[in-house]
Amino acid sequence: MSNPAPVELRSAPWHLWLVGVLAVLWNSVGALDYVMTQTRNASYMSSFTPEQLEYFYGFPAWLVAAWAVSVWGGVLGSVLLLLRRRWAVTVFGVSLATMVITYIHNYLLTDGFRIMGGAGAMAFSTVIFVIGVALLLYARRVARLGVLR
Repeated sequence: MSNPAPVELRSAPWHLWLVGVLAVLWNSVGALDYVMTQTRNASYMSSFTPEQLEYFYGFPAWLVAAWAVSVWGGVLGSVLLLLRRRWAVTVFGVSLATMVITYIHNYLLTDGFRIMGGAGAMAFSTVIFVIGVALLLYARRVARLGVLR
């Protein structure tokens, strides 16, 4: 058997750096939200109603774990993209899958839609989801082009 020819690594296009840096910044905001919520930071959480705080603090452990994987997966996927690692695709995929799990809980299995403010909260969640899909598709594209190793 012969070994397949090694794939030649292409140089990183300028947009990889732009997308990667913006992705790190975007996902860092999500990580900050996660940390502030989990540590119950009084200053950060003061903008939420008592009903919203009860909702957040009542999340089951499996949901908090899914949320953590989603958030930290987004951060890690962004860093892997900047490091030009093919693993960014897998990590973004897992992050997106766990995001869907949290959305199912928050909007279908509980009264999160009403508690979190209705259409406005849903619109913001949709933006987060769309950005997650876009990052996954971008990582897949640059991986196929041989930019990621």
